[in-house]
Amino acid sequence: MSIFEQQPAGTGSVTDRLVEANRHYAEQFRDPGMDAHPVLQVAIVACMDARLDLHAALGLELGDCHTIRNAGGVVTDDTIRSLTISQRALGTRSIVLIHHTGCGLETLTEDFRTHLEDEVGQRPTWAVESFRDVDQDVRQSMARVRTSPFLAHTDDVRGFVFDVHTGLLREITTE
Repeated sequence: MSIFEQQPAGTGSVTDRLVEANRHYAEQFRDPGMDAHPVLQVAIVACMDARLDLHAALGLELGDCHTIRNAGGVVTDDTIRSLTISQRALGTRSIVLIHHTGCGLETLTEDFRTHLEDEVGQRPTWAVESFRDVDQDVRQSMARVRTSPFLAHTDDVRGFVFDVHTGLLREITTE
């Protein structure tokens, strides 16, 4: 039973409940003695969608990989920054990109930035990176990784779409 099931709703903020869950976790925690170098030398870039439990879906354990998540799992400048550090400072060699079915970015457009500008009086400097075709967006993300001059290892880059209804990965190849 999770800490959320043990406490009635309305007994503190979600953050308070997370901190309490961490206290319970820390009681059983033992330092595994590992460093920041991922055991499998792989970095995974995926969407932040809460339906994706990447460790469970991929059979991963603590310490196996670096996980970089953002809206859509798209490869942005900041993703390249993280991948570059992952490779050049921490030894990863493989990159796995995971988008998913039913992504919220498929419902947005770059007009989202205009709405934000109208609402807060300032236009974001970042792109929304919305898309209509998830397969094509995976291909675009693979191309961004493979052509980045900052990444040392671009020979093992693979892209997938995770089906949120079946839990299966479908590989996307470049055309």
